[in-house]
Amino acid sequence: MSIHVVLVHPEIHWNTGNAGRTCLATGATLHLIEPLGFSLDEREVKRAGLDYWEHVDLRVWSSWDEFARELPALGDAYFFSTKAKTVFWDAPFAESEHVVLIFGRETGGLAAEVHARYREQFVTMPIVSPLVRSLNLSTSVAIAVYEVLRQQRGSP
Repeated sequence: MSIHVVLVHPEIHWNTGNAGRTCLATGATLHLIEPLGFSLDEREVKRAGLDYWEHVDLRVWSSWDEFARELPALGDAYFFSTKAKTVFWDAPFAESEHVVLIFGRETGGLAAEVHARYREQFVTMPIVSPLVRSLNLSTSVAIAVYEVLRQQRGSP
């Protein structure tokens, strides 16, 4: 079993650092799709990932197109969006040996073209309050990764 976390054009270094820490803690690979809204050399990214950043299994892709060519080989892809109709709890993560969790940028999510091409693979996290537009990116990553682990813990 493998889990891949993909951040498409992340903008906030703290979120990326925290997602990296979650990936390291769970054995997941972190994929970053450029352009990034920060430098990977920034002290803040390393600080957000504490002293673990150098141990994160990290792959950086120069573009969405480059990543998309490799996506089928990585596993079953699930795209997260507040616009999706399927709740992520209903995604069959336990049926997948390799899972790819894809998240868009903090201020705009995933591109319309991605929504159109992969619309059947989109999932959402329920938000009860009408006052909340979305969850923090790094929080969403952690919730999603641990849901995959929860579903897969009883699988062979």
